[in-house]
Amino acid sequence: MYNLARSHKDLKSYQKAFSAAMKIFQLSKSFPKEEKYALTDQIRRYSRSVCANLAEAWRKRRYQAAFIAKLNDYD
Repeated sequence: MYNLARSHKDLKSYQKAFSAAMKIFQLSKSFPKEEKYALTDQIRRYSRSVCANLAEAWRKRRYQAAFIAKLNDYD
C-alpha cells in the first residue's frame, strides 16, 4: 500500500534535506569566528533554502509549470 504525503514534511526528500540542514548547522558551529559572516552564513542559508524550496513546491503542486519551476530552484 502507498503512503500518500499529507504535507511537505512527509516527503522523504524534505526529511533528508532537513536532516542535512541540521547536520550542516551543527558542523558550522565549529567554523572559525572570522568566517561567521562569510562562509558560515552562506552555507547555513543555502542548507535552509533547500527545505524552503521543497515546501514551496509542495504548495504549488497543483500547478505543473510552477511546481517544476520551483523544484528546479533547488537543484
